[in-house]
Amino acid sequence: MYVPGVTKPSAQRLYRRKGGGGKGGAKSGSSGRSGSSGTSGNSGSSNSKGSDGVSGSTGSSVGSRGSTVSVSGATNGRTTAVAYGSGTTKVVTIPQGQPFAGRTSGGATRDAVYGNSYYGSGYPGTTGLGVANRGFPFVFWPLVWGGGFGYGAAYLHDDREYGEPTNTTRPGGPMAQAAFSSNSSTTTPPSTFHIVADNTTVASLIASVRANCTVASNSSTAPSPFTASATDPLPEQAVQYFRASSVALTLDGYNNTAALAGNDSGAAPAPLPAGVDTALLACLNATIGEAVPLFADAAAGLRLPMPSMGLVGLVYVIWTVTSFF
Repeated sequence: MYVPGVTKPSAQRLYRRKGGGGKGGAKSGSSGRSGSSGTSGNSGSSNSKGSDGVSGSTGSSVGSRGSTVSVSGATNGRTTAVAYGSGTTKVVTIPQGQPFAGRTSGGATRDAVYGNSYYGSGYPGTTGLGVANRGFPFVFWPLVWGGGFGYGAAYLHDDREYGEPTNTTRPGGPMAQAAFSSNSSTTTPPSTFHIVADNTTVASLIASVRANCTVASNSSTAPSPFTASATDPLPEQAVQYFRASSVALTLDGYNNTAALAGNDSGAAPAPLPAGVDTALLACLNATIGEAVPLFADAAAGLRLPMPSMGLVGLVYVIWTVTSFF
């Protein structure tokens, strides 16, 4: 991950998470929960509690490894996404009569989920600012910052193409947000981050974050609406985009003037404010990258020992195994 003021710009990659803290370009410190087993993507299934007193995610609960979430909206027939899932390699052309007919949907996997701190990043094989006229490699639509606030480049605020944040046709439902603050003992004042995405994604990530990261007790337990009001997270506060700019991680008090300028020359973002809880930032970054729900190919959920053996081979294996009992 590129963290402004902490790391140098580089190609995005998916980092393994050690314990609960993750590794996203900043030192993870002790931000992870004690219940993490230390394996990549483990959601803390031992049900231990961090200092915020919130139990970790267990079993197949929402946000845990392999849990599925129902996704409404214009998804072109796909109805479920998978937390920690690998993504889909199937590309379809959106048919006539559906929103964005003629564009492509699907084809992106988790190793391409990271963008950077500029709106329009996170599209595999595509660079440049903004999201206009693009396909949907992860099926989900890019988030929108709403109509213009009277400042900043136009590419940040064009809501005509993808509708208002309250658009119910959006895959995963209307846009939502969740706030996560560090413990006051960690930083003073505490750092507060927001996840902005569709409602379904935010709900799943709340569970994943609480299973993996130590957050203050007043952090979100359920999604809140995002309406692009002046009190909601702002585009210049974004420190990282994910999943074809359909998810953003923002930091209260951050002001990336480079994003507001709309400069496509690759100028470095503004540094983070002093005293930011970089351990929590790293944990949030790693958790979103590993756990954000992705649509999967239909066969991916079967997890067969020989996924390409075909129906006849499967019947033979079942018959062979059962013949010993």
